[in-house]
Amino acid sequence: MRAMSDAQIAAHSSRFFKTGKGEYGEGDRFLGIRVPKIRGVARRFRSASLQTTERLLASPYHEERLLAVIILVEKFRQGGETEREAIHRLYTLNLHRINGWDIVDISAPAIIGGFLELRDRSPLYEWARSSIMWERRISIMATFHFIRQRDFSDALAITEILLHDNEDLIHKAVGWMLREIGNRDRAVEENYLKIHAGAMPRTMLRYAIEKFSPPLRNAYLIGRR
Repeated sequence: MRAMSDAQIAAHSSRFFKTGKGEYGEGDRFLGIRVPKIRGVARRFRSASLQTTERLLASPYHEERLLAVIILVEKFRQGGETEREAIHRLYTLNLHRINGWDIVDISAPAIIGGFLELRDRSPLYEWARSSIMWERRISIMATFHFIRQRDFSDALAITEILLHDNEDLIHKAVGWMLREIGNRDRAVEENYLKIHAGAMPRTMLRYAIEKFSPPLRNAYLIGRR
């Protein structure tokens, strides 16, 4: 990974991921490696031990933490129950290192959502009420796994908890999950929007209605004013 670093890409990534003072990615560091190359490394080292992936998660470099979760997701998908439990435990013990929207989005649906599918889902609600933005994003993104199974109840409940969140990254994630629900059952999404659209942050609403027809999108946006 260090050998593939590119200073120009790293500078662009630092701006793109908002690493300035007071921004959501403040202090994060980048090597400057594009995601396809990171996935290529993950394929080469998908048999890496959990100890190795935990070391990667502890890296100060964003791309190495991303590499860790890509490997963990693949291990989780291929693993048996014992290995899945170990991966989930490692992930939750290192939750403070799952601290980028791409790192969350790639890993939370499989490792959190997949693990909790047949288990107590109360941790999602604890994270949804966390003061840490990344934990709140994990809570809603984990529900993507359930949404794919046409199980919308937790996603809808968590969107209500996050409806008045102050962070744009949460608005985008909530709107995205509502859109995914609508992709599978438009009536469920529209019933939710009839109740909550007027109170939703504009970005959240725009993400939620992205696939609607232009007249219907405009009707919702006008009603939001």
